Amino acid sequence: MVRDVRVLLVTAAASGQGKTSVTAALARALVKRGKRVRVFKCGPDFIDPMLLERASGAPVHSLDLWMVGIDQCRAQLAHAAADADVILIEGVMGLYDGTPSSADVAREFGIPVLAVIDASAMAQTAGALALGLRDYGPVDMAGVIANRVASAGHGAMVAASLRGIALLGVLPRQARHLPERHLGLVLPSELGDIDAMLDEMADQLSFDDTSWDAVRTTPIDLSARAEALPQLLAGATIAIARDAAFAFLYPANLDTLRALGATLQFFSPLADEPVPIGAGAVYLPGGYPELHAKALSEATQWQVSIRGAHTNGMPILAECGGMMVLADAITDQAGATWPMAGLLPGQVSMQARLAGLGSQGLETPQGLLRGHTFHYSRMDTRQAPLATTVKHPSGIAGEAVYRIGSMTASYFHAYFPSCPAAVAALFKRSAA
Repeated sequence: MVRDVRVLLVTAAASGQGKTSVTAALARALVKRGKRVRVFKCGPDFIDPMLLERASGAPVHSLDLWMVGIDQCRAQLAHAAADADVILIEGVMGLYDGTPSSADVAREFGIPVLAVIDASAMAQTAGALALGLRDYGPVDMAGVIANRVASAGHGAMVAASLRGIALLGVLPRQARHLPERHLGLVLPSELGDIDAMLDEMADQLSFDDTSWDAVRTTPIDLSARAEALPQLLAGATIAIARDAAFAFLYPANLDTLRALGATLQFFSPLADEPVPIGAGAVYLPGGYPELHAKALSEATQWQVSIRGAHTNGMPILAECGGMMVLADAITDQAGATWPMAGLLPGQVSMQARLAGLGSQGLETPQGLLRGHTFHYSRMDTRQAPLATTVKHPSGIAGEAVYRIGSMTASYFHAYFPSCPAAVAALFKRSAA
């Protein structure tokens, strides 16, 4: 069965043009009009999807032709199209950046493109930019949203320059901006007025209903479905750290663990909660431990419990921030050093420069486990790595993967659906 759905890939010429703000404003505006909206994010990302989930009211998953794979991307689109009126896909970086790029996603699934143009320092040149974005690939250009427009007259100049490309909307310059820090936007949960900000942006988005109604729909094959997984973790209970310090979790990772048969139990190291009694494995995802280093260093009950879990041979998977809290200490941005759990000998130090970024894969006996890395800290350790990830698409060495007893730790963020059998192996006692 095929269903025609309005699907748009929201993109721009580069990062920093306002793609996330425009996608969030558009999603919230459509929801306020009574539309059922689903949003996806191209490429590896944790923070933008949190904002887009808040704007749309539905979980936001990743679409990436390499990390997620074409078949799983198609299955996710089919699942969303079954009950959505509109699907928005926020691109990554510029339209043609990366291998694969956002343009590759649009062409693979026949999705029209909506270009966000930052018009704050231009007027008629917006038309040249829109034409270039359309024709370079080429892609099917559905229209443009002009962002950071100063006035109605400014918006009219942009519209007149587009030469047949529809101006679908205009978003004026915002008096308030979504705050950022070193890994991207501040987490929505930290902003008490985030819904008011989203409503304000949605209300300020000038929407051209005629042009919007003219955007073609995309036929989505609803029969595309992800394969059922073998119950490799049946009966297992996995304790997962989840709080402001451990917030970087792909929804698909949790879905995969459940599909493998595991029961998930969440706890907060930041609140000094111990590893839950009855858990058979621990998952420490990434996040912002460096912002909460003092509290984590004083969370003695949590530290004692994770050391006890390791001593007892409980499988522990620690990704990026999760690995940082297992080191001997973290030195934060201010230069203060805080003791941590001490399961991985070495010191983590925050730095001003980006230390790791991009898609990577880890070869395992079960196959290639795909994912990415993104961090501003460095790990200085005498521990020899068990393995090293491989960067995509260059093929050069990426992040170190450490194994000490039953603990596996790395800056590498794994995307679990890419190789569920490898994930199951990491959470079994045999991982040691």
